[in-house]
Amino acid sequence: MGEDPNDARPEHAPPKLDLNKPGPGDEPPADRPPADRPPAGSGETVMIRPARGGAPRDATPADAAPGDAVPGEAAPADAVPRDPAPPQATPTGSFRLPAPAPGAGGTAPWEAPPQNGGSTGTAASAAPAGSFGPADPSGTSGSGFGPADSSGTSGSGFGPPSGGFGGGFGAGAGGPYGHGQAPAAAPGWAGAGAFPPPPSAPPGSGPGGGGGQGESRPLQAVAVGLLNLSCLGLGYVLLRQWIGAAVCWAATAALLLLALPADADGVPLGVLVGYGAVLLAAAADGARRGLRARLSVGAAARRLVLPLAVVLLAVPAGGAVAYGSARDEAREEAFQQSLLARLATADALVKAREGSRFEVAESDYTTALDTYEKLALDHPGSRAAKLVPERLDAYVTSVSKPYADKKYCEAVDPLKHLRGLPDTVDAKVLGDRAAGFDEPLAQSLYECGAGELGRESTAAAHEAFTELAATFPESVYVGRTEKLVGDGLRKAAAPLSDGSASDPCATTEEVRTRRSGVAGLKGYELGGPVADADRAIQKGVFSCGTKQFRDEEYSDAVKTMDQYAKDYPKSPQAAHARTISIAAQIADHEPAAGKKLPSATVPGGSRMPMVVSNDGKDAVELLYTGPVTGKITLRACGTCTSYGGIRGAVDPDAKPCGGASSKYPKATLQLPAGTYHFLQRRAGGGFAVAGETKSSKAEIEPGYTYTNCLYVTSGL
Repeated sequence: MGEDPNDARPEHAPPKLDLNKPGPGDEPPADRPPADRPPAGSGETVMIRPARGGAPRDATPADAAPGDAVPGEAAPADAVPRDPAPPQATPTGSFRLPAPAPGAGGTAPWEAPPQNGGSTGTAASAAPAGSFGPADPSGTSGSGFGPADSSGTSGSGFGPPSGGFGGGFGAGAGGPYGHGQAPAAAPGWAGAGAFPPPPSAPPGSGPGGGGGQGESRPLQAVAVGLLNLSCLGLGYVLLRQWIGAAVCWAATAALLLLALPADADGVPLGVLVGYGAVLLAAAADGARRGLRARLSVGAAARRLVLPLAVVLLAVPAGGAVAYGSARDEAREEAFQQSLLARLATADALVKAREGSRFEVAESDYTTALDTYEKLALDHPGSRAAKLVPERLDAYVTSVSKPYADKKYCEAVDPLKHLRGLPDTVDAKVLGDRAAGFDEPLAQSLYECGAGELGRESTAAAHEAFTELAATFPESVYVGRTEKLVGDGLRKAAAPLSDGSASDPCATTEEVRTRRSGVAGLKGYELGGPVADADRAIQKGVFSCGTKQFRDEEYSDAVKTMDQYAKDYPKSPQAAHARTISIAAQIADHEPAAGKKLPSATVPGGSRMPMVVSNDGKDAVELLYTGPVTGKITLRACGTCTSYGGIRGAVDPDAKPCGGASSKYPKATLQLPAGTYHFLQRRAGGGFAVAGETKSSKAEIEPGYTYTNCLYVTSGL
């Protein structure tokens, strides 16, 4: 590596130069042909860069010979003089630098390091330690990278082209003295007898550490551009372009702030486009700047720049891959969270409806169940799907809560829903959760029916019992239902059977309803209780009719007894029921006839005949009650007319049944002695309206024969 001419040099006292005294440097070396000497008065000059403070820091005294030690310093035994002899003035007033001592390597302290074509050493010596690259066969060393030129000058490599400042020693292209052509005097510089102006910048300055623009280096430009593509601005760092590097760093930092932590939405497209534009601009600008820039790094480092730039492309590529992976993880996490949110929504529905009546909560329960099934089937590997079995257990617990609370009627519908889940839910999702609901449902149906039966709600009870027998015909609850229903029916009919019912009419209706419901139950053996209930109902109906008669509810008593006689014609009480009905009909017109319930038995003793004749043109009925009760019907008399009115005026002596007895329809009654009440009415008229009936009372005494003529009077 070459030394920086301005770095780490010991400070010396400024040399005292005699500008008019010829110096050794004015004589050409002995081994140079005179033809190489520049012509007199050519004006060849060498610019000497003064040290900070005005004088060159490494100048030696004017009279010091090459190799002399600096005053005040102890020279080592094998030391080679570090500074050449001071420049000597030429006849033209310019200065020439003396040739370095033979075998001396490196450059003079006031010269720039070897650059682009400068060489060190003599033609006969090998490449000195301060040069780069292999030695040229001609004896000159190559500077920078690249092979030496066949003419003896250095190869191209990095650095400015030959012929500039800082030509090396030896037979180079810079002239016979190895310093190259000195620059012309700057404007305002008198030339002879005056120092040249200081350079505008020290050698090695400028972009990338070069001393100005050199020849193009495409690979170097590519390396710098690729380094800038690494997102770290390393191309600008290599060129020491700190502003550009700071821009790259700021853009990367802004991208990281926007991108991290990675989320499911990723980085906005506009941000990516903007950042890509910054990277491409930085790469293009870095390549432009690095095309002719001189790098300040060593040869070994320069060889690694391009490979390192290629390797560092893995930084943005790896970052993109890592961010893509993180974004995918964020998206997956967001997706998992969305599934968990759906699960939580279904859980909330189940929790909110726990304990509610199923007909109200069924819709929400169905929605939650559908969510569980879809999560398990559509996303089997998700975290939400792994929680579905637990949620299904909670679902079953919530739906069956009425059963756990022993609200059996409310539990029937939820349990039917749970029992039917295998028909609607996938078996892999449901498992065996629906297998254990047969017994709870059968129990609920039984308990619900029993409860309704106790609350006198036989219709609801029988509905539950019917469903129980139809759904679980082999269940033990079917036998329990038979016993429960049968015993209940017998218990309800007992007051009718033993005549202890305080209100036989109401009790009869209740037992009748129960009996009807029990008889309608399918799947049960209830024939015995039903038959017992029928017998009790029969007794109840008769008891009801007699009670109505005693309560003077004659019209109701008539209906009850007539129905009894119709429903039970073979009953021993059928005849008695008919007599009670007749007495009630008479009592409805003649209340005195209802003071005593007709006897169920026929009294003995003698009977007196009563001949009843019909002197009316219509058929008539004659009802009677007393010691005996009965009814007769007399057919119409075709030749008879009404009495009174016109007939009374024409034939005032006409009397009912006054004609030949053979012309009148007749009937004979055999009546025991006693008081009788009669009711005459048109046959088939039922309860005739007022004016069409006639009631009468008669006392029947033993030993007499009685006649009774029925006729019709008219006002016309």
